[in-house]
Amino acid sequence: MVRGRALTTLATLAVFAATALLVAALALAAGWRPLESGGTPAASTSSPAPSATAPPASETVAPSPTPSASPKTTPAPTDTSPPATAPIVTPVPSAPGTASSLDLSASYDVDLALDYGTRRLDVDASIRVANTSKSYVDRLDLNTVAARLGNLQLDVATVDGVPVDIEIHDQTLLVPLPDGLEPGESATVRIAFRSTLRNGTDGSDWLFTRANGIIDAYRWLPWLSRDVPFDRPNHGDPFVTAVSPQVVVRITTDRAMILATTGERIGAASGAAGLTQTFVARNVRDFTVTASPSYRELTGASLDGDTTITVSTLPGEPAAAILSAARRALAGFEALVGPYPYPTLAIAQSAGGLGMEGPAIVWIPGSVASTNLDYLVHHEIAHQWFYALVGNDQAAQPFADEAAADFLARRVLGSRRASRCDTTRLDRDIANYSSACYYEIVYIQGGNLLDDLRKRMGSTAFFAGLNAYIDANRFALGSTQALLDALDAATPDDLRPAYAARFPGL
Repeated sequence: MVRGRALTTLATLAVFAATALLVAALALAAGWRPLESGGTPAASTSSPAPSATAPPASETVAPSPTPSASPKTTPAPTDTSPPATAPIVTPVPSAPGTASSLDLSASYDVDLALDYGTRRLDVDASIRVANTSKSYVDRLDLNTVAARLGNLQLDVATVDGVPVDIEIHDQTLLVPLPDGLEPGESATVRIAFRSTLRNGTDGSDWLFTRANGIIDAYRWLPWLSRDVPFDRPNHGDPFVTAVSPQVVVRITTDRAMILATTGERIGAASGAAGLTQTFVARNVRDFTVTASPSYRELTGASLDGDTTITVSTLPGEPAAAILSAARRALAGFEALVGPYPYPTLAIAQSAGGLGMEGPAIVWIPGSVASTNLDYLVHHEIAHQWFYALVGNDQAAQPFADEAAADFLARRVLGSRRASRCDTTRLDRDIANYSSACYYEIVYIQGGNLLDDLRKRMGSTAFFAGLNAYIDANRFALGSTQALLDALDAATPDDLRPAYAARFPGL
């Protein structure tokens, strides 16, 4: 009886198996492909392109990192749900009770080889990490876009000289610490890798490319961070990094090139493999590199003489106009939010894409319309206060840097305008704003909310609160909550009724 039932079961299973094979064969013939392990669709080799719509002819001051959407006769629908293209990569959680890499401190000593001809970028980085937290840590999360855009190939990975197996997860290198780090302990991590720059500026490729005669290398150096998905449905910045007290970078190129970077050049020498230039930067949360054999440099000083400004552009670009705008921006911002935090400011023409900020450097794409240039320079330099000096989780809380920077730029320029999208909440992460309305909501509506608070508080109290926020989070990580709390503390009025509906998650 048992034997007969088993035979019947086996026969039934055979029929099911044959049917499944037939269905799979038909599906494959129709073009179906299986999902990657874990049920996640295979990652594309290029990231989604941010939507950039040309501004209308009547708009004299156009948006910064992305041009604004064309005006509509009726408001766009309110973003009330996550877009269909929200990131699908799930961060790898740290072990319970361990410190985040953002709670640690690190100095970086780096050799970077740039080959303009082959688009090859080689990195050999020594990272001295100190556990400045109050908790044990058993791994490091290091961010580099080379993992997503550069086909990163690891050559060396060691912790205190001991080889380790690094897991590459999206744009994050997960580095195990074999012995862990107790509070107060340190370790030296060495990471060497090869990567290849993109050759265009579509999507996010402009962050890591050689195109139009220029090398753009943004977020190339593995840096203490958290595991953040790179993909997003808009042009938001999927980054958060801690400040390093010192970064030394030796850059060797395959030919003579002018380099526009974070930090200051402290040496240059010729070598068998090309030219080597050495740079040092202090109190920075990234090290941005731009290079071209065709750059022309225009150098000047800020209006108060305290900051050296160097503009690097290809021939024919409006370097003098950029330098003039930078001088006015620094003077206007320093009068409102205090001294510029670095001795130098580099402004580099990028290979394309959008305007972008780095510590002590900003990127301005070539051929920017003259009606947009002044705004773009002001917005990106404003990020030297809201991103470089006071950091934040740009992926989780874009309001804290983008709204604050746009408010500051438009305050100095006197170019406030209404949003072209419906009013909605300002406390979402970048994954939960549509491409069409990200700029209009976070930048324009966010900046307008801050300006409304200024009007309600009065300019003196408002800027006292804003400067208190800057002072409390200098070279650290601020947040949307901390920014609003600082403004609230600067006035006897209760500001919450004026903004609470826009931040239901706080």
